[in-house]
Amino acid sequence: MKTISIGVATSALAITLGHIAFAEEAEEAVDNVTASAAIKRCDTQQPIGRARLTERPSEEGVKVVEVEIGIRNGLTEGKHAVHIHETGMCEPCSAAKGHFDPGPNSNTSPDGNHPFHAGDLVNIDITDMSGDVTDDDGNPLGSGRLQTLTTRVTLSDGPLSLFDADGSAFIIHVDPDSYCPGGEEAGCAGGARAACGIIVKDEA
Repeated sequence: MKTISIGVATSALAITLGHIAFAEEAEEAVDNVTASAAIKRCDTQQPIGRARLTERPSEEGVKVVEVEIGIRNGLTEGKHAVHIHETGMCEPCSAAKGHFDPGPNSNTSPDGNHPFHAGDLVNIDITDMSGDVTDDDGNPLGSGRLQTLTTRVTLSDGPLSLFDADGSAFIIHVDPDSYCPGGEEAGCAGGARAACGIIVKDEA
């Protein structure tokens, strides 16, 4: 199950005046695997936030990846679709290609088989519009954060690893993800690409 948690006591996102910072726990288990991504706007390549991923084994031994994303004064107000895409490239944002979905039954259409791609996540909600920042068209840009869990991908080696031969990247879209309740329909997965971040594994 995918969940969003806005207020968390540990491993929380902290948006500071100068940057996006993550309040990390003092100690991490030795078998945790972590990664991060710098999020930049697709139109200007301006940095607008960061993402952090942490893989931990559950009590049952299932690999669970916690995804945290913080955006500061970078996206328009409201919900925006967030997905992990199959290629670790962001210039241009289309270079990230389709949703991450390895295996013989993968679908390269952004709206086909959605929201059951391995890289499909939940929307991020931009609610803090206090920064008095606008884009080139005069649209106000705000801040928001997302915390969710997924068991569809891994950071460690394996068939679902985000660190295959061509890597992976976050894409944040202009519109919200409707999760395509009526099946494949153009734009139902979030429409145009607003921001991108290449996922990089942290050094052990």
